Amino acid sequence: MKTTSTLLLIAFLAFSCADNKSSEQAEEINRLQSQLDSLKTTASKKDEGQIATFLTFQKNDAEEAMNFYISLFDNSEVISVKRWGKDAPGKEGSIMHATFQLDGRLYMCSDSPPIHDWDFTPGVSNYVQCKDEAQLDGLFAKLSENGEVMMPPNDYGFSKKFGFVADRFGVSWQLNLD
Repeated sequence: MKTTSTLLLIAFLAFSCADNKSSEQAEEINRLQSQLDSLKTTASKKDEGQIATFLTFQKNDAEEAMNFYISLFDNSEVISVKRWGKDAPGKEGSIMHATFQLDGRLYMCSDSPPIHDWDFTPGVSNYVQCKDEAQLDGLFAKLSENGEVMMPPNDYGFSKKFGFVADRFGVSWQLNLD
């Protein structure tokens, strides 16, 4: 996006400072538009290879968890939801596949029809670099409600404040304040 803004600024300056004929200006606008379209195509292809966290829920609570997480972070939204239909392997109406963003980062989730021998583990967790102590404390309070506190917020020597919690869905979160 910075490149796009730079190109638009250059185009504006070129047109405001130069004494070009309108046909030359139209030609330049077309050239800049082609460059902008090319940049947009490149940027969209860049996202195609993005790695995303995928959360597999086994208690038909993927939607509840997804909406809970979205409520905690700015710049978060549901992008798409596909649901299990009638006569499908999953419970009708539950999430077959959903894509969402948390603070601009891509996540996916589903309600798994088979119950697995495994579930979430604290060995893999979401790491949140908090902007201030109020954010850390607020997130910790919400995430730890009906969850499991593994390390209460404290100074453990490697940062100002750190907390580690598994939320009520079993997903682990490390909250840090430098």
